[in-house]
Amino acid sequence: DEFISSPPRKTVRFGGTLTEILLKYEKGDTTDFELLKHQLSDPDIKDAQIINWLHEFRTSVAYLTKELEQLVNILLKLPWLRRSREVVEEYLGFLGNLVSAQTVHLRPCLRMIVSQFVPPRITIREDDVDISDSDDDDENLSENFNTCHRALQTVARYVPSTPQFLMPILVEFFPFINKSERTLECYVHNLLRVTVYLPTLRLQILELIVEKLLKLDVSTPQQDIEDAEETANNSGSEEKSTEEGLFDMEEDEERKGNKVVSSSSERMAHPLAERLDILMTILFSYIKDVCHVDGKLNISNTKDLYRDLVSVFDKLILPTHASCHVQYFMFYICSFKLGLAEAFLDHLWKKLQDPNNPSVIRQTAGSYIGSFLARAKFIPVVTVKACMDLLVNWMHKYIDNQDTGANAYCDVALHGPFYSTCQAVFYTLIFRHKQLLDGNLRKGLSYLQSLNFERIVMCQLNPLKICIPSVVNLFAAITRKYQLVFCYTIIERNNRQFIPVVRSATGGDLVQTCTNPLDSFFPFDPYILKRSKKTIDPLYQFWEELSAEDLENLKKPIKKGTSEDEDDDFLKGETPQNDGVVGIAPNSYESSTRSPVSSIGSPADCDVPFPQ
Repeated sequence: DEFISSPPRKTVRFGGTLTEILLKYEKGDTTDFELLKHQLSDPDIKDAQIINWLHEFRTSVAYLTKELEQLVNILLKLPWLRRSREVVEEYLGFLGNLVSAQTVHLRPCLRMIVSQFVPPRITIREDDVDISDSDDDDENLSENFNTCHRALQTVARYVPSTPQFLMPILVEFFPFINKSERTLECYVHNLLRVTVYLPTLRLQILELIVEKLLKLDVSTPQQDIEDAEETANNSGSEEKSTEEGLFDMEEDEERKGNKVVSSSSERMAHPLAERLDILMTILFSYIKDVCHVDGKLNISNTKDLYRDLVSVFDKLILPTHASCHVQYFMFYICSFKLGLAEAFLDHLWKKLQDPNNPSVIRQTAGSYIGSFLARAKFIPVVTVKACMDLLVNWMHKYIDNQDTGANAYCDVALHGPFYSTCQAVFYTLIFRHKQLLDGNLRKGLSYLQSLNFERIVMCQLNPLKICIPSVVNLFAAITRKYQLVFCYTIIERNNRQFIPVVRSATGGDLVQTCTNPLDSFFPFDPYILKRSKKTIDPLYQFWEELSAEDLENLKKPIKKGTSEDEDDDFLKGETPQNDGVVGIAPNSYESSTRSPVSSIGSPADCDVPFPQ
């Protein structure tokens, strides 16, 4: 305020006062006006000159009508951000005066501010060719961004309708996904900062960011990411073998106990996966910062953000088939409090059981329930049991209604949500059966028997024929061991039948063999982006592979009256490779042809032969 009220320093300049120049221009004398434009456009303009002009413009904003748009545009192009503090303060004052007196210039002002949300462009000359690139090494970048947000807050304070004009501009300026990682990182970071002081825009901004992340995610299938990593590792190991013993710098850094991590070891080999990894890290940090105040979970903030994220999930994630990573923002926020995880499961359950929802949405909701229950470490057994009770009861009611009618036959198009629910329950049992039986084997077995899997498996709708074979085979092995149901006769009968199965609800071609007629996937399959996985891994239930001993145990049913201590240790050890028996791997829909390497963490190909 002291600075603004003090008289400006005298500087050398041409022409009369600003008011005189503008009045002359209105009368048709444009000489001084053109001189003014030339001075303002001069790349070598001094700080003192800028301050002097801005001070006059602040008192003359009434003259800056729509007709003088060209002059205003020149003022908006002034290099004010990288100038002295005095210039910045004067410019912010000018912006406030301009938008409050002439709202016609609101959009250009907002566009100017948003254009500064990314590092400035610089021209690099290589082999006589000018290459434009972002200046990622600008030391003042953080300070410049802070100033931009001050400018935006200033404008919003003077013009309450700023948010509705700002949102289309934020969409328009979002960088293309092939721009540099730093450009995308800065822009997304600044978008999320806007939500802090313009909370009415938070839902729309989150939708915009998640929409862009989804484009990155579906453009980089997990198999492509893993192939790129494998290629990079192979070429890296070849280089290392030629230089072995010369420089073991990474080992030295690790031994020092510092947090130094070789940047190359953190980078993803796939360029789009690298961008996605950086942006997911920012999103996770934002969720954590919003939900925690002074290191403690703020329930009110968390509930508000949860509602926004569920809304984004419903609109964008649920209808998107086979995204690999973006959906983990729901996984992460649900880990903060059990109530949120239960609310999310309840939300999915309502989607699944509502017959008014499209079949594909109901099936996807089923996939999310199964994958979430199986993979989220923070969900206790009591919640797993409550969900399984709900799902299994619904399945029995569905069988009551369908098993004797005209539609009592195996058809994905008719019964998609039912099969998806069956698969969710089978998948959950595979991952959680040890916990369900832990502590009191007799009580646990009694609970599992009460679910009456036999009726589900034996019904006319034949879910074992539709669910992914890897899930079916592990479910069959576990239920046989605990004498809950004997699935193998049905599996063998299904294998002998070559009746075509409809591929999808849209009525695609009939195919002789289709190992994934549900076209299902497990949304919380292992997360493989290197930086952001550090946030997810502590919350995540990895698959522990079957040992040879476990495989043997699976073939033997438990004896009546077995003590709790003799319960099998199902999920651990290595998997033997054995020809001539059924290979199984509960991972995503790509397992229809083979188990992708994705199965770091998903059950790898393991062999549970049919009992002889």
